[in-house]
Amino acid sequence: MYPSVTKVTPTDEYRLYVSFDTGERGLLDMRPFLDFGVFRNLKDEAIFRQVSVSFDTIEWPGGIDLDPEFVYRRCELTADESAGAS
Repeated sequence: MYPSVTKVTPTDEYRLYVSFDTGERGLLDMRPFLDFGVFRNLKDEAIFRQVSVSFDTIEWPGGIDLDPEFVYRRCELTADESAGAS
């Protein structure tokens, strides 16, 4: 079982600052995925910035979401609380 997402904040360059229920935090770089399937829609920065927490993961309008295991495994965990302040 993987940690649940408790907070998500879009940052610059299509990255997300993600907080988990374990107290861990990290950055998820979405750039490598923006040329595939429904994720192409997220190239529109206005849509990308509409990211929100849904249940235990993140999602965007239109039902675009990510598996919580994917989010946790792909996050570059950091102890720097200021990382999401952009």
